[in-house]
Amino acid sequence: MRKIQASAVHEAVTEMILTANTVLGSDLYEAFRLRMEQETTDSGKEILRQLLENADLAAKSGLALCQDTGAAIFFVEMGEDARIEGGSLTEVLNAAMAEAYEQGYLRKSMCHPLTRKNTGDNRPAIIHTELVSGDKLTIRYMAKGGGSENMSRCTMLTPAQGWQGIKDFVVRRMAEAGPNPCPPTIVGVGIGGTFDLAPTLAKKALFRRVDDTHPDAEIAAMEKELLDEINALGIGPMGLGGSTTCLAVKIAMHPCHIASLPVAVNVQCHSSRHKEVVL
Repeated sequence: MRKIQASAVHEAVTEMILTANTVLGSDLYEAFRLRMEQETTDSGKEILRQLLENADLAAKSGLALCQDTGAAIFFVEMGEDARIEGGSLTEVLNAAMAEAYEQGYLRKSMCHPLTRKNTGDNRPAIIHTELVSGDKLTIRYMAKGGGSENMSRCTMLTPAQGWQGIKDFVVRRMAEAGPNPCPPTIVGVGIGGTFDLAPTLAKKALFRRVDDTHPDAEIAAMEKELLDEINALGIGPMGLGGSTTCLAVKIAMHPCHIASLPVAVNVQCHSSRHKEVVL
């Protein structure tokens, strides 16, 4: 049994959160640059230029890429041959998150759902934990802003609706979302599983690099088809029109019940802040 000190987890997670919120991923930076060259409208080109400038300023100053530093989302893979010593996983993730948000002057957005009273330190984090083989601890963090999260949806299609029904649902959702999720977006699509699993699949898909290609050729073709149709909507950067409404569509699939076809869309804004650490 491999022992991982809670203090080491705390330090790594704190640093990961601070970096994720201030340094734009290289894949996203390159996507902005490429789309700026391809964008069909002057306003779209200018917005993409500003997004690149914002990324440069954030990295240089250490200030947040976006004022909405979101809910803290963690996807954790815990090796069955590893254990955390000196604290529980939930405790250490929440403590590290709270410290990072305080240290980095990151906005604390978590509140009571009815009274709207702020929790004060962005706790609690949303933590998804999976037991895997081995003795490593993999922690993925995402800052999920309210604007993009509010545009996310889940539905239960009939099996007969198939791919056409999935495509109609995803494209219609993005058309209805319009400028609200701060495009250009990254769109996660969860297909299959159950009512509760499909949105988790969709959110987990957002951790993929924007420039990767799904290893399954059929799913890769589905992602491209959705991306092309969403960009054909003409919503454009920040909703002011143009050919760059979406930077990437990422699909995650899972077997489902013979009578069901769950589908979820989880939308990510242009400031797609996520990072991973392996201990």
